Amino acid sequence: MRTELLKIIEGGLEKNREKVKSYAQLLVEKLRAEGDDKFADRIRNIIEKKTVHPVYLDEFMSKPVDQDSRLEMVDVSITDHLTEDIVLPKITKIKLDQYISSLKHRNEFIKMGLDLPESLLLYGPPGCGKTSIAHYISQQTGLPLITAQLDAMVSSLLGSTSKNIRRIFDYAKERPCILFLDEFDAIAKSRDDEHEVGELKRVVNSLLQNIDSFNQNNILLAATNHEKLLDPAVWRRFSTVIEVPKPAEEEIVNLIQLFLKAISCDFLHDTKKMSKIALLLKGISPSDIKVLCYNTIKATVIENEETLSYPRFIYQIYLFKHVNEDSSALIRYLNDNGVTQAETSKLIGISIRQVRKLLNDEEDKI
Repeated sequence: MRTELLKIIEGGLEKNREKVKSYAQLLVEKLRAEGDDKFADRIRNIIEKKTVHPVYLDEFMSKPVDQDSRLEMVDVSITDHLTEDIVLPKITKIKLDQYISSLKHRNEFIKMGLDLPESLLLYGPPGCGKTSIAHYISQQTGLPLITAQLDAMVSSLLGSTSKNIRRIFDYAKERPCILFLDEFDAIAKSRDDEHEVGELKRVVNSLLQNIDSFNQNNILLAATNHEKLLDPAVWRRFSTVIEVPKPAEEEIVNLIQLFLKAISCDFLHDTKKMSKIALLLKGISPSDIKVLCYNTIKATVIENEETLSYPRFIYQIYLFKHVNEDSSALIRYLNDNGVTQAETSKLIGISIRQVRKLLNDEEDKI
């Protein structure tokens, strides 16, 4: 609770009424969690007497907007529970759990006189779970997630972009929350890039200044698909950096089991078939695997099949990965991946004789 007390004192000295009220409400919630209802009630009574609407979450309603487009520059999400499990490589998960543990022990660090920055930079290919990780951290810490909307932040008038960045950071400072800058490279590109104009370089300078100020007492997350574009000075602003890579075989298997758990399947516990599927999906992102699984579920339901079959899943992999829908190529693909001629016949609606003929024709060409 030391973090909340420090924030309340800061807000009082800054004459920032909203900051005092928000952190006081968070302090009330923590006191109740520890069983000190009497002291919590006293603080709550003060809040109710001095404010019109003391509810902590209400303070997120007045979002900052771009002065030109009038678009809201942040999105606020409050996750009470995970809507979906998170699947990550083991090393990535270990690093993430260590980071979350450090957030949960912030009060102990402050008690020791260690006011450590708690900023995290996530990088890796698109669709590998960086945004999901941000929501997972929010859920684990119980703090709302403020996600900056870069399409609104980056103004058509370049001089306004720095002002928008400052508005977002000021907004997040006033509230107990996690500030998340997704697609971070859009505002943090290297100042040595000869293709960038001077104003965009000044935007990076403004960003660095705001991060330095924000990092003293607040939680900052950022994510990028293009880490090589980031300014070198940006990396030094983050106390923790985690790569989020594409899934390996073990993670692919776990993801498929996760995304297909809502329907009966005939192959999830078949090690040989799952290994074959994992090999076929090597290099595909978790978001693509999710789309593939959901497409297969839809196809199974549409065909009035009670069980999602291995042939059906292999067929969907082919459709997902190949533009060429030539019958011969499809039949060869199914055959090479363990789908019988009878299953192929039923799946694509042609006779077994035709399946056999097309396979023989392919062999003759070889």
